[in-house]
Amino acid sequence: MSKRMPLVSQHLESISREALEKYQDIVRRYVRRRQGVYALYRRNKLYYIGLASNLRSRLAHHLRDHHQASWDRFSVYLTIGDSHLKELESLILRVVKPKGNKQKGKFLRSDDVRRRFARDIRSRQRNELLSLLGKEKVLDVEEGKLATGRQPILADYIDGPIKLQARYKGKIIKARVGRNGSIRFKRKVYWSPSLAGAAACKRRTCNGWTFWQYERAPGDWVPLNELRK
Repeated sequence: MSKRMPLVSQHLESISREALEKYQDIVRRYVRRRQGVYALYRRNKLYYIGLASNLRSRLAHHLRDHHQASWDRFSVYLTIGDSHLKELESLILRVVKPKGNKQKGKFLRSDDVRRRFARDIRSRQRNELLSLLGKEKVLDVEEGKLATGRQPILADYIDGPIKLQARYKGKIIKARVGRNGSIRFKRKVYWSPSLAGAAACKRRTCNGWTFWQYERAPGDWVPLNELRK
């Protein structure tokens, strides 16, 4: 089993400003040429969040910049590498919203599911209304039922188009699931993941739920079987 690499390798929490001023050389030795996230506090309340590829200069800078009178304690979290450092800062800013930070954090690539959430609520409310009026639930093409009356297997698990991919014999095979749950692969439409998988790997049978992966979020590919859990 592969050992997961930690994001934070060292941390120094809730240290007084006075300690930083008096023993700045020691703190500098800890953070020299290191990157990470730091936090400034005022009376134990978070005031400011920042990141730096050179923490030593950033901490020294905050002792004399326009924030200097606004904090009395600090914490430092040293990270291994900086590939996710900016998004880590953005995540903290969006959750905590510190007073001293004027800008809202931005994600590199993330789906905002607010519209999808609103669409799902409207769909649920529409069907609740039909039920209250004594009418049967109406399924349209968007909700998964085809004009022929046949319903693709994935129709019960999705609420919009999704991308599929699979790795087979060193190659990446791509397909797409339509809004109604049908799978389009090489200009042909399949009613189930297994039929599409069998066509993709040119076999008589295939477990499509484990063969295919879907993009749960941008860049986050997981087995299709996750939809059924």
